[in-house]
Formats: sequence, C-alpha cells, structure tokens
Amino acid sequence: MPDTIFRGLFDTDMTTVIAPWQFLLCVGAALVLGLVIACSYMYRTRYTRSFVVTLAMLPAVVCVVIMMVNGNVGAGVAVAGAFSLVRFRSVPGTAREIGTIFLAMGAGLVCGMGYLAYAALFTMVLCAVFMLYSRLDLGTKKNAATYKVLNITVPEDLDYTAIFDDIFAAYTTSHELIRVKTTNLGSLFRLTYHVALRDAAKEKDMIDAIRCRNGNLEISVSRQDTAVAEL
Repeated sequence: MPDTIFRGLFDTDMTTVIAPWQFLLCVGAALVLGLVIACSYMYRTRYTRSFVVTLAMLPAVVCVVIMMVNGNVGAGVAVAGAFSLVRFRSVPGTAREIGTIFLAMGAGLVCGMGYLAYAALFTMVLCAVFMLYSRLDLGTKKNAATYKVLNITVPEDLDYTAIFDDIFAAYTTSHELIRVKTTNLGSLFRLTYHVALRDAAKEKDMIDAIRCRNGNLEISVSRQDTAVAEL
C-alpha cells in the first residue's frame, strides 16, 4: 500500500516512480541550497523580506517540477511554456535580482535531476563568486562623478544658444542641451545640460564662470541618474 500511494493515476509499469525518501532528500537539499543562495544575496545588498523568502523556496519548487517531469520531453516543454507566462514580480527587477533568480532555478533544476553533489558544488561556487564580486564592487562606475546634470537659469533676454560654449570647452569633455523650460511666468529660462567634466575637482570653478554669464541666477549640479535604465 505505501508503494502505491505515491504513484500517479496515469503511471504504467514502464514508468519509473521516485521513492519518497529520494523525493524528500532532493527537496531538502534544494531548500538548503535555496537558503544558502538567499543568504549570499543579502550580503552587501538592499533587499526585501518577501524576495529573500521567495528566493529561498524557489530551488525546491523548480526541483519538484523537474522531478515530476521525469524525462518527459512533452511535459518539460509544457512546463517551460507555463513558467514563461508567469510574471515574477509586479515591478521590474534589477540585473542582480534576475541573475539570482536564475541561480536559484539552476540549483533547483540540478537537484531535481538527482545530482545533489553537483547542485551543492554549483551553488557554493556561484555564491562565492557572487559575494566576491559584491565585495570588490565589480562594475562600479569609478568615473560616475564626472557625469553631471547641469541646470542653469538665465534671463529671458539672454541668447543662450552659444553663450556657455567656451566655458564648456574649458571644463567639460562633452555637453548636450537636453531641455529648455520657461519659469517665473516666462521671465526666466531654465536650461538642462548633460555634461562630462574634464576634472571633477574643478566643478566649482565652472559654476563660478557660469555665474558671471547668467547674472548670478540659480545653478544646480547633480549626478546623472542611470537607475531607470538598469538591467
């Protein structure tokens, strides 16, 4: 009787049935590896509780799905199609989150195929590399301080077309006027530039030079925001 409880309704004598202890061993290993992946993701990373819990459970879910497919190509294709229709989160994720999700799914897939030692090795190596790269801040844009958004307020009677070109030539490697906006009931113009500074230490000198041209009106400098384009 215990042997038949875990058999599928459509199984035949030719179907290989996974033993309960094998099922529990694979799921348990997947849960442990999911916890390891979740802990490594929390290292030097801003995270939410819901995402970490989901990340810890994802390898076990994938493991069970792979075990139930059990070599059936047709079922495997159907499962892959079903997963592709699921939107994992309601907001776009970062590249780090997406990469960690694939890591968790990969660990669960290897566990589901029964290669527990390879799954553990895969998880340990990838998590170690993940934490090492986070520690080294790999990919950090070291020259991010040179890329600025420059807002300049000028009076309406000032021809702003080329008034700052010589200043930009002296202090920047590139500049681009991206927006012109009227303000103060149309008596002032606010110009928005994207600039790349030649030397970030001379930012104040550039601002002082611009103040002499715009009548000492408001000037603001901020870093260019690239978060919206992050993947």
